[in-house]
Amino acid sequence: MKMGKKTGEQTFQFANPPVIIATGTVAGPFEGQGPLAEEFDLVLGDLHNGENSFERAERSMLVQACRLALDHASRGSAEVDLFLAGDLLNQIISSSFTAATLSIPYLGIYGACSTVAEGLTLASMILDGGFAGAILVATSSHNATAERQYRYPTEYGGQRRPYQQWTVTGAAAALLGYTGHGPRVTAATVGKVVDMGCKDPLNLGAAMAPAAAETIACHFQDTGWDPDSFDLILTGDLGEIGFKLCRELLAEKDIHLGENFSDCGLLIYDREKQDVHAGASGCATAGLVAFGRLFRQFQRGELTRVLLVATGALHSPTSFLQGENIPCIAHAVRIEA
Repeated sequence: MKMGKKTGEQTFQFANPPVIIATGTVAGPFEGQGPLAEEFDLVLGDLHNGENSFERAERSMLVQACRLALDHASRGSAEVDLFLAGDLLNQIISSSFTAATLSIPYLGIYGACSTVAEGLTLASMILDGGFAGAILVATSSHNATAERQYRYPTEYGGQRRPYQQWTVTGAAAALLGYTGHGPRVTAATVGKVVDMGCKDPLNLGAAMAPAAAETIACHFQDTGWDPDSFDLILTGDLGEIGFKLCRELLAEKDIHLGENFSDCGLLIYDREKQDVHAGASGCATAGLVAFGRLFRQFQRGELTRVLLVATGALHSPTSFLQGENIPCIAHAVRIEA
């Protein structure tokens, strides 16, 4: 087996690009009212998903998404070498309890809302290195659990600010390996932590935009490619504010993105009919779009090359209350038919 190689400062190109064999997606009821509803495998009827707490509901969603991915690949848990997963809750409890249920060797990861790209990157490195034959990557978020941990319980009914985003309720999983048909992960640019001094935990799109711009620029510099090389360049969950800011920051670097530039946070909801203010956020934002819509578009032959740039705010309630800045990161994954 050939060895993969590092290109430039932060980009890894895979000599043996793994295949995204199958995916599984579970969306909340509000997400099921949006324009991507038909791209999801399962839409829940309520936020509790038959459980007695929102945290248990998120856990059950993640288990369902993982089992859907395995079922679509006609695989059992025993046929998977590693499970890479992360979420937003303290000590990534949704992922860890899911790992206990699935009984697959587990590596918990945390990149906040960039987790899906981090998982794809690490899984591709492990597979390209020949250390595994099949890896399950997954992530989740839940509006009620994230709001309770990072801001206020939804029952509080606090007024939301115009630039605030809506945390997506959903879970997404993908099985990667070398058998089967599907798009391949051909390269990944691992981001650096960027801290521009933002302290507002309600304006995460603006906080994350510089990290997204830095990683996109780095991918182009490392590979020699340009925006026209891609059918789609898709950031994770910048929302309206962060998306515009990212475009402006890249223009300052003489990188001008056209109509092929979009953001997962602007795709999940119908912002004219659903009151989500600046758009979507949460780990499931990029997860549902990547493993739902994008995967199906690749299957239908509508896409041949995509740069997925998932973004994450790496703060915690403790760091915010202590007056710390919000450091952010973005990881880019190149996916090709």
